[in-house]
This record gives sequence, structure tokens and C-alpha cells, in this order.
Amino acid sequence: MKFPFSLFIAFRYLKPKRTFVSVITALSVLGVTLGITVLIVVISVMTGFDRSLQNAILGFAPHLRINTGEIMDNWRDVLPKVEKSTPDVTAVAPYVQGPVLLQFQGRVHTAVMRGIDPIAEDKILHLNKYVMDSYRKDAKNIPVELPSDTIIIGAALAEDLGGVEIGDEITVFAPGNMSGLIDEMKRENDDPKAKPKTLKELQGESAIVIPQPLKVTGIFKSGMNSYDSTFVLVSLNNAQELYGLKDGIHGLSVETTDVRTVRETQKKIDAALNGDAFSTSWYDDNRERFDAIHVEKNVMLIILMFLIVIAAFGITSTLITVTVQKTREIGIMKALGATPSQIIWIFLFQGMVVGFFGNLTGLIVGLGAIHYRNPFRDFLNTRFGFHLFPPGVYEFDGIPAEVVPRDIAVICASAFVICSLAALIPAFIASRLDPVKALRYE
Repeated sequence: MKFPFSLFIAFRYLKPKRTFVSVITALSVLGVTLGITVLIVVISVMTGFDRSLQNAILGFAPHLRINTGEIMDNWRDVLPKVEKSTPDVTAVAPYVQGPVLLQFQGRVHTAVMRGIDPIAEDKILHLNKYVMDSYRKDAKNIPVELPSDTIIIGAALAEDLGGVEIGDEITVFAPGNMSGLIDEMKRENDDPKAKPKTLKELQGESAIVIPQPLKVTGIFKSGMNSYDSTFVLVSLNNAQELYGLKDGIHGLSVETTDVRTVRETQKKIDAALNGDAFSTSWYDDNRERFDAIHVEKNVMLIILMFLIVIAAFGITSTLITVTVQKTREIGIMKALGATPSQIIWIFLFQGMVVGFFGNLTGLIVGLGAIHYRNPFRDFLNTRFGFHLFPPGVYEFDGIPAEVVPRDIAVICASAFVICSLAALIPAFIASRLDPVKALRYE
């Protein structure tokens, strides 16, 4: 196979000959390889973190939430409006959600209680995927049940409480239990002659609800530590009683056909509600998280791209050294009729070859590092006690990663162009050599 003149000479110059130039060339390829590897690993992990976070949130949070900013007493009138607002709405379910205190065997822990109707909520939260309970065992096709006076708790929260297991009882203290006592204390302070009310009278007025032990019938693991260490699920009636809401709720959960078109669906629902309530999307609730991830990803891409630029300087220095060492040969080629463009392409091809092999090896090493990222993390944890990517901080059990072909193409193409451009300066220097001066001292 015959190569073009410039490409043939470029390969001859790059052929290892145990010279200082060959060492610099190898280091240039290594620099490009490291730059590509780091870029692929970092961008893939950032993308995986973004996608995993989105999937975890959407697995345990509705696409949209409908509320009024206060207790929704008219939710039975609002719910049909939401269902009929657009065909994109596939499910609507009421919920009560707020902070509570949990007590188990002398331990007290804060949590977020979500009161749900399990039949309606299962279409939104898909509880079958996460909950292991005393009714279903390993049968994932049996709907989750939440009888009265029962509770489902997150796996991490169960551990924080000292190892809660299915069948144990947990006492739940909600703010509704305390507001009545506070109001009664204010009443007695304002009117010292007022007759204090008995606990039975307060209960009869629904001013206070005596906490009752709730039996743990399920433990869920959503895959997101912030949910597993915070949330508990109870029946809607239990939550309404603990918060003293009677028939009121805090809002409606809405599932749509496509999360990507949730903004358009949100506008249609708001128009149908006509000010009776307002909606917020899952992205609105987590905007800061995703914006931070996107900014970090773009900044890391720009910063780490400088690794390729640094490697390109190595290519430039290598080719300048080649130009000095091959001055005589360049003069002979020009004397024999080689055009300046052919001389330029000799050096451009060298930069392209270095960029190509740097891209190839960097791509292989980078994809290998992505594939073995979690075994490597486990090795560091067991061998050196170095906890890389702790779940308590990053919310995931493993290091998430997702390889996006478009991102890989952008990284490799950018590196190839940078390496090619790095050869321009020595190429122009070589093309401007005067063959007479180059051969004068030979």
C-alpha cells in the first residue's frame, strides 16, 4: 500500500529510534491519553450522577404537585379538574406530608411523614419496586398495603433508629400533637382565671392527638439516601389524624405521560385550576441540585480540556525539535522539489497521528476505568480504608456513570483538533526553511 509522500515521511519521523525525540513523542501520546481518560471518566460520572439523581427523584416523587400553600379542604373538587385538564395526566393522588418525630426503644429521630392512599399512590410512586413488607415478601406483583396504624420506613432511617425490623412498633409525634398544647398554654397565660382543660377535653376538641404506636409493615429502599434516611409512609387517614386536618390534605400528586413535556402539562393544569390552586414540577423542587450539576459538568469539561492543551504543547516542542534535527533532510526535500504545503503536511500528519493514538488509548483506558469504577472503589475501601464516594454524602450506593456517545465524540474530536493545531507552528517553521541555507554547512 502506497502512502502519500507527506504521510510516509511523517511515519518515518515518528518511528522509534531510541532517541530523545522518540521519548518526547511517547510522552506526548501519554499526555493526550491521560487527558482523554480523565475527561471521559469525569464527564461520564457527572452525567451518570445527573441521570441517576433524576431517576431516583422521579421514582419516589411525583411529576407535579398541586397545592394552595395552606390546607386543602376543597381537594375533592380540585382533583377532578386536574384529571380532566389534559390527557397527559395519568394519575392523581392526595397526600399529607410534613416533619415528625419518631421514637423507637428510647431513640428519637426526625423524619418526614408522607400520608398516602396506597392504591392511588402506587400509580405514582410505583411502591412495588421499593418496598419489602410483611404482606408481599418477595412477590413484587402484589400491591403494597398500608392498613390503619401501620407504617413503612426507609432502610437507612431504620438503621439510624437502631435496627428497626418489620413487626416492630414506632411512636410518631407530629406537630399537630403539640399545637393544641401551645394554644392551651397561651390561653391560660392570657386569662389566669380560666379553668384548665383536661386531656380528655383537649382530645374531644381535636386540639391534641395522643401518639399511638404504629406497626412497621414495610421497609423501602429507593436508591437515594436522602429519601431512605428521611421518609416514612403512613396511610392518609393516619396522617390526617396526626396533623389534625380532619378531611384536609396538603396537596395532590400528579403523574404525567412524559416527564420531558411536564412544563406544557403544568401550564394546562394551571389554566384548568383557574387560581383555585397552583402546581410545581419535580424540576422546580430540585432546580438547585440540577443547575449545580450542569454548571459543574461544564466547568470540569473546560478545566480538564486544558490537560489536552498541555499535551499539545508537548507535541509542539517535539516537532520543533524534529525541525531542528531534520534541517538537512528538509533542505534536501525542498531542493528536490518538495512544495511548502508538502512540508507542512509532514508535520501536521505527525500531530494527527499523535492525536489519533492518544485518542484511541485514552478512549480504551477511560471506558475501562468507567467499567471497573465500583470494584476499584471497593478495593480502596477494603485495602486502605479510604472511603471514596460515601453514600451518606452523595446519596448513592455506588458511583453512577453513563457514557453518552455525543459527549465522547466531542471530547475526542476536540482533542484531535487541538493536537493537529499544535503542529502548525513547527510546520510553518519547516516550510519556510531556505534549502540553500539548510545545506550550506553540510
